Amino acid sequence: MAEIALNIIKGLPWTIALTIIALAIGLVLGVPLMLARISKHFWLRLLAACVITFVRSIPPIVWLFVIFFGLGSGYFRIAPFPAAAIGLGLIAAAYMAEIYRGALLSIHRGQWEGAAALGIHPVRMWIDVIIPQLFRVALPAMATYAIGLLKDSAIASTIGVTELTFYANQSSMATYRGLEVFSFVALLYIALSLPVAWMSRSIDARMRKKVSV
Repeated sequence: MAEIALNIIKGLPWTIALTIIALAIGLVLGVPLMLARISKHFWLRLLAACVITFVRSIPPIVWLFVIFFGLGSGYFRIAPFPAAAIGLGLIAAAYMAEIYRGALLSIHRGQWEGAAALGIHPVRMWIDVIIPQLFRVALPAMATYAIGLLKDSAIASTIGVTELTFYANQSSMATYRGLEVFSFVALLYIALSLPVAWMSRSIDARMRKKVSV
């Protein structure tokens, strides 16, 4: 079993890298998508809402197949890992946009009015007043989605990304010890999820302590 475990662990860096890159794409692209979603222009809001609904309505594995087997084979070549990162990143952007929007809407209107009454520049208002509150409200949902994204990274094995599930599947077929193999993989995913949950709670506690002071 030790040899099997060592073989599976080879996929650990790829699982972590895929999760981090896809989450980073989502965190960045979710901002303009959220801004479009709350725009004063009706057609921009409608377009953003349609994009978010469209992306979220299609299963992640289908997006990966479309990018890797569709676009990757018919228009331009793309390796499995970038295809998975792009696919999961675009999905993450749609979810992050809604998380950001929900957090933004929870901020009391008086915060905006107070900042405007003090003559704070709009840019400084966002940086010093709005974004810190938005981040604090959105943090639990962001952490929950990050853990979900970590688990969703397993589907990247279907297009050949050599992450945990890819090596686990190989080991299972080679040894016929599927129960032990996938139980070990399950424990690895739990071990990866716990630090994310702990970190989010720690950051949230620190931010709440600063607010209460």
